[in-house]
Amino acid sequence: MNTIRHPAILSLAVVVVLLVSGCKSSEPSPEQSAAPITVRAAEVTGGQTEGVSLRFSGIVRAAQRATLTFQVSGTLRERAVELGQTVKTGELLARVYNPALEPARDSAVARLEELRTQFDQAQREWERSRQLHERGVVSEQGLEQLASRRDSLKASMATAEASLAEATRLLQESELRAPFDGRVEALLVERDEFVASGQPVMRLSSPEGREVEVRVPAYMLNHVSLGQLLPVWSVQDRNRPPETGSIVEIAQSGGVRGELHPVLVALPADTLEPGEPVEVGITPRETVATTVPLLAVMKSNGGASVFRVSDGVARRVSVTVQRIIGERVVVDATELTAGDQVVYAGMTRISDGDAVQVR
Repeated sequence: MNTIRHPAILSLAVVVVLLVSGCKSSEPSPEQSAAPITVRAAEVTGGQTEGVSLRFSGIVRAAQRATLTFQVSGTLRERAVELGQTVKTGELLARVYNPALEPARDSAVARLEELRTQFDQAQREWERSRQLHERGVVSEQGLEQLASRRDSLKASMATAEASLAEATRLLQESELRAPFDGRVEALLVERDEFVASGQPVMRLSSPEGREVEVRVPAYMLNHVSLGQLLPVWSVQDRNRPPETGSIVEIAQSGGVRGELHPVLVALPADTLEPGEPVEVGITPRETVATTVPLLAVMKSNGGASVFRVSDGVARRVSVTVQRIIGERVVVDATELTAGDQVVYAGMTRISDGDAVQVR
């Protein structure tokens, strides 16, 4: 009985040993699991950022331009110009009809004439009464009453003159005239349409002078100054050399977070046409900064970070992003110095402490 059991136990032990050895042979060796991961890396730069030009887009426009409106409401009865037409200063552009304007002017004229006639009559009566007063025929009180009536009519006449001037100006406001020599850019109201007071009717621009407005972040306001020369590139013709513009206006920074601030750049005459899209280059002044490639920065729950390669090992380094300059990012990181290698390709395949091979 025992001679049969021992061979069976021995056979079972041999099978278990073979299975265990087979499982161990299928597991990867320590040398195979420690194979370095291939990544791409770039150097950390530090020092001067001078020479990195930032481009801001804008549209060329006329330096002198105006959106014309009527100061009175009415129906647009006459439009004397067409789109694109050139006009001279004082030339009639359009006229509105308001049925209350002319009667108001005529009523003011009639009222002034009435008061003027009454004043003249009161003046003559006072002169006659003064002579009679000297002879003792008219009392002092009667003469004073006539003088008071005359002065009252004189004041009323001044009020009527002001009313007439107002009615005349309102009637003149029914005519729209060119404030300067220019060209009609847009017609915003058609003939026989009702026009409200202050409603834009047409746009006028002068052929003299060109400018472009670009909007920049608040920190860029410290890198521009009045009279500073800037390159201006035409977007429609990339092969065209840039024109040189000069800064004429700079906005003040406000308290709204993320707000962009306008910078006005004057352009040379006879260079770029209104409506042409352009890019204005602004180069920040010399500043000491640490920069890394934009692709090297990762975002996670713990904040922004990069992988620094040292002695073939990737280590995660936390950074604080300050701003973007072209294809690089200015960061604040005490553990990074100029010349360090940071991974910018293959980051998704590595973790902190992995062995890497830089290609």
